[in-house]
Amino acid sequence: MNKKKILGASLGNCVHVGGVINFLQLAEQQGYDTFFLGPAVSVDELIGAIIESEPDIVAIGYRLTPETAAVLFSELKEKINRFNLKEKKFIFGGTQPTAEAARKSGLFSKIFNGSEHIDEIINFLKGTSASGAVEEYPDNLIDRIKSKYPHPIIRHHFGLPDLEQTIEGVKVLAESRVLDVISLAPDQNAQEFFFKRDKMNRALDGAGGVPVRTKQHFERLYEATRRGNYPLMRCYSGTNDIFKMAEMLLETINNAWAAIPLCWYNVLDGRGPRKLKESIKENQELMKWHGERGIPLEVNEAHHWSLRDAHDTIAVVMAYLAAYNAKKMGVKNYIAQYMFNTPPATSPTMDLAKMLAKIELIESLEDKDFITFRQVRAGLSSFPTDLDLAKGQLAASTYLSMAIKPHILHVVAYCEAHHAATPEDIIESCKIARGIIRNILNDMPDMLSDEKIQARKKELLEEASVLLDAIKNLNPHCDDPLSDAGTLAKAIEIGLLDAPHLKGNKWAKGLLQTRMINGACYAYDPQQGKILKEKERIARVKVE
Repeated sequence: MNKKKILGASLGNCVHVGGVINFLQLAEQQGYDTFFLGPAVSVDELIGAIIESEPDIVAIGYRLTPETAAVLFSELKEKINRFNLKEKKFIFGGTQPTAEAARKSGLFSKIFNGSEHIDEIINFLKGTSASGAVEEYPDNLIDRIKSKYPHPIIRHHFGLPDLEQTIEGVKVLAESRVLDVISLAPDQNAQEFFFKRDKMNRALDGAGGVPVRTKQHFERLYEATRRGNYPLMRCYSGTNDIFKMAEMLLETINNAWAAIPLCWYNVLDGRGPRKLKESIKENQELMKWHGERGIPLEVNEAHHWSLRDAHDTIAVVMAYLAAYNAKKMGVKNYIAQYMFNTPPATSPTMDLAKMLAKIELIESLEDKDFITFRQVRAGLSSFPTDLDLAKGQLAASTYLSMAIKPHILHVVAYCEAHHAATPEDIIESCKIARGIIRNILNDMPDMLSDEKIQARKKELLEEASVLLDAIKNLNPHCDDPLSDAGTLAKAIEIGLLDAPHLKGNKWAKGLLQTRMINGACYAYDPQQGKILKEKERIARVKVE
């Protein structure tokens, strides 16, 4: 089948080409052949090019005065009639005043004035309207990603302490069309005691999220998404009765993908009563449950260690082990979350190096039965309480994380260090992120080739290999120690896997000390005042 052609030009005396070029690049991503005539193209030049190249669509840009635009449109209309070109589809992009002039001309079948969401433009290019019909918006994660990539789909966390306010907020977010995934935030009572409500501490209702208490509450929340751009909905797994929770989330909100830890949501972090080894086994079984049903999976593991100030090597190793265990359990579509700015003093250079090391290890596992998708986000603890500074942090982190070409952008509202995000906060934050994406997606500098980034990535991969070997050696007679719950639990219990914030935790060693040095997090010996390489650190761990 021949590709459809789009001919683009900035008309008359207009030299602004950014809008037309961006539109043509998006069209190419949707399978069109495109031709750009350049800036300040006269009406006669445009007519000649249309006759010569016979495009299906002619995309015209004009961003100067509407009065001049009206004159140009009148001339163009006359010559379209003269040369029998009325069967061509003409579309326009410009400012709101010039778009109004375009509307009055009656020339154009579609007019863009710069206020449109990316979804509307993609829908137009695919030949569908932007009326909001449900079939225009894929109802599953993988198709949603494919429909927009290289534009990442946008996700945001949402859950207010009041159920009715949360339902109304979901409606507002869906109607805004600024995000693709609403990540539902239930309160801690719901995560831990949804099926044992008599054990809930009612004084904690709404702490950390929305107090969902019945299956109908989840169904009402999902129903609230059935408008606007029909965002997908997802929710974290529970910390108790995890299989019953997974089944209910699938039935009620069509859980877009599951988020399951490997080593957490248990006595280690105090979010549940499960013992370490037993919880790892149960988490693995829950991964398998989702894999058998073809549900995409995220194992939110690596950043749990970085949030507790573990050094970068452990973060890289745990990112790999999370993906490794997901694959072992039969997961086919894996969502790898890359949390930037964690610990918050991490420099942009060292952040990218750490993420590249994670990517190389995780994506080495890919094959026809295991596909990975990159999800990026800013670290929550990196946001200042000053809301203006926080907006800068959101923009900076979004720009940096786009360097790894993510499939999903998990936006963190700029206000989160100050207050829980309202729908208005979320919409503003998503628009800030969209503005970054819109400006840099097609022509971003190649930061990843930086020598310091590559050197640190190499160092982390070497150090990660040493730690992975040490974990394997804990159980040399096991066929696969890296997916053995007992081996992984032992690695935590003896301190191969450790973090400063685990000090005093009876389920871990909590002896590791780390320091931020030149923007990277290292294992550190304060007595000797030096960085500890993994071989030396591991040699100090007592295998019991």
